[in-house]
Amino acid sequence: MTPRERWLAVLKRQKPDRIPMDYWATPEASFRLMKYVGCVNKRELLERLHVDFVVKLRPSYIGPKIPKGQDVFGCKYMGVDYGSGVYKECVYHPLAEFNSVEEIKSNYTWPRPDWWDFSKIEMQLKGNEMYPTVGGKHEPFLCYRKLRGETQGYMDIIKNPEIVHYCLDKLFHLSYEKTSRLYEQIPGSVMLTNISEDMGGQNDLLFSPAHIREFLIPRMKLMIDLAHEAGAYVFHHNDGSIHPIIPDLIEIGIDILNPIQWRSKGMKREWLKREFGDDVIFHGGMDNQYTLCFGTTKEVKQEVLDNLRILGEDGGYIFAPCHNIQAASPPENIVAMYETCYQNGWM
Repeated sequence: MTPRERWLAVLKRQKPDRIPMDYWATPEASFRLMKYVGCVNKRELLERLHVDFVVKLRPSYIGPKIPKGQDVFGCKYMGVDYGSGVYKECVYHPLAEFNSVEEIKSNYTWPRPDWWDFSKIEMQLKGNEMYPTVGGKHEPFLCYRKLRGETQGYMDIIKNPEIVHYCLDKLFHLSYEKTSRLYEQIPGSVMLTNISEDMGGQNDLLFSPAHIREFLIPRMKLMIDLAHEAGAYVFHHNDGSIHPIIPDLIEIGIDILNPIQWRSKGMKREWLKREFGDDVIFHGGMDNQYTLCFGTTKEVKQEVLDNLRILGEDGGYIFAPCHNIQAASPPENIVAMYETCYQNGWM
């Protein structure tokens, strides 16, 4: 099977030739791994590791010039060195100073869908016909926290719900229109659409199920319906301990649940498979908090086998690290992970 056929077989609850494998990593981790394996670029690396990687389809930005260090929303970023790499952290929040919807309306310009050109999307498919594709994205509260600031963003849910609803509506309409235009350019060619939100911490949800149902679920449902109408499957990324809200996510139609951080409270793999294995495809499961970074190669191999046995039982599983592989992860652990899955994932 090709990688695209392999993914589709899992998504359609059919039997693939082997469990498909995906790859998520920071640039530093990928560079270190390329050097270790002896590959000149990331594509060669992924093919060497037999990864069934996903091709990302993106429009071209043609809107007003964005100053260096900013994004299209006016958020400013600074590189923060964490020892083995650099993450860009938001250090300026353009909506932080406003105290009402009226102030935002009077002083802030929202990005418009016309700021992106979708005419060259079809060209991105050429040469990638054998791979799964992902196009369209919706993750509004992540963006909202950058616009308002992390602390203020969460406080607003209680203190300024009208601001939250107004801004999330603006972000939703931008995502909806951009995703619709992408579908129109290549009808039926987008396999996956990313409709995500980080709702969990290590031990519990970051905010209450009631607030998730008020602020996030309704707009997610509209995006999910759009994706399904276009023939795309919904890939839902949601970190941490999210078990109380999984039934809601399944009810509104997510197809794939990522990243399965099973070391988080209430996220045991056996329980997840038993409770939700018939309703959702699991993606991820390979621990980044201990196993890949600090575990031995033997521990890595054993965890791969455990994931294949637990999450892969009777299908419904796409193997991947649970979030980005970090540069602290020894390359031999990463190679052992993919080699073990490739050798033992045949059906």
